[in-house]
Amino acid sequence: MPLFGRKRKDEPEFVAEPPAPLAEPPQVDENGLRSMADHRDYLLSQVEELPPFGQQLLDAVGLSLCEDIVTTISLPGFDNSAMDGYAVRAGDVAAASDHRPVTLPVVGEVAAGEAARHPLSPGTAMKIMTGAPLPEQADAVVPYESTDRGADDVRVYEPTSRGRHIRRTGEDVSAGELVLAAGDRLDPRRIGLLGAIGKDKVLVRPRPRVVVLATGSELVDPGLDLPSEQHIYDSNSFLLAAAAKAAGAQVFRVGLVGDDPDQVRQVISDQLIRADLLLTSGGVSQGDHDVVKQVMPDLGSCDFAQVAMQPGKPQGFGLIGDDRTPMIMVPGNPVSAFVSFETFVRPVIRKLMGATPYSRPVLRCRAAKTISGTFGRMNFARGVVTFDADGGYQVELAGGHGSHLIGDLSRANALVIIPREVEEIPAGHEVDVWLLDDDQ
Repeated sequence: MPLFGRKRKDEPEFVAEPPAPLAEPPQVDENGLRSMADHRDYLLSQVEELPPFGQQLLDAVGLSLCEDIVTTISLPGFDNSAMDGYAVRAGDVAAASDHRPVTLPVVGEVAAGEAARHPLSPGTAMKIMTGAPLPEQADAVVPYESTDRGADDVRVYEPTSRGRHIRRTGEDVSAGELVLAAGDRLDPRRIGLLGAIGKDKVLVRPRPRVVVLATGSELVDPGLDLPSEQHIYDSNSFLLAAAAKAAGAQVFRVGLVGDDPDQVRQVISDQLIRADLLLTSGGVSQGDHDVVKQVMPDLGSCDFAQVAMQPGKPQGFGLIGDDRTPMIMVPGNPVSAFVSFETFVRPVIRKLMGATPYSRPVLRCRAAKTISGTFGRMNFARGVVTFDADGGYQVELAGGHGSHLIGDLSRANALVIIPREVEEIPAGHEVDVWLLDDDQ
């Protein structure tokens, strides 16, 4: 750098390097449209799984393991009682019955977390609690319900067999056993298993940090008064942030950003420090005030496409900043934004997390009524799936096809997938759907 900010005559002018280009985008059809599957696969090819990170158990719920877990202990770790009752030798109570109970002296008590003070002598009983270690020489447990619950002597009214009501060492999990494998998703049941074998932290892929912002000078935060009839409440940033959170991400919702290009550029740049993925709604279509589309070339490499789907035709993607942080730009109408999230953003979030499958599983349903589509575009209609009388699934639409109908969207529990080459699905025919309440 020149002294005192002055440039030497022989010092070359500084020229910023252009951003590295994106990978070759998919082909388009004769109408300049990219298929939904091609665009989704293109976005997935541009992102990598987040590096593994050690997390405490409760912070790892819903995340994917990045290591095999081999237990060093057995479960149970010792023979213990499965019931509150009396530890006995089965042969001592073989003749017990309601009419001729067997009476045994009670020679001690074993609580959970304690060991018996002495082995069990023949012809005696020892009171024992659920989970307590079995005394030496005992081979069965008689539950309280089969006795008179005596303290000094106990009457036993039913015979038992060897091993009855005893949890044997390692009958659940054996030391040295592979209990979880890399790639397994940590649901509450697996978290419980990890705790049971003494693991307090695990190596997982962390939750992606997703920054959500909505653009548009017409937007107003909920809870405030609308300045005029031309203003509307912001729903998209809440809708997308909630969807990202439900998909497993750590979400940061940014306040509303107007249609000033400098402000949009600055807000996006400021958020890069805490983002693994940026998500914006609005400003990616063909309007004069679509500022996101205007400023993106200044921030990094970008790709704007028309996708053969309805709703959600205009889509944008970029890798911005020094770290080439992925940014997905979806349309501003709320239904378009949500459908775009399901088709493109959710799969990207799941790949960042290392969770598979990336897209929701397809469920086949019977159309309760005729469902219409638009030829040449994959249609995503909002539907309500229910069980039918035959034990299968049926679906009917929840309102119309309009991309602004958020009330209908709120009533739906599925997206009905109508292929590009289909204009109508008759009542009674099968159709593919994505169940929206399925968290897999």
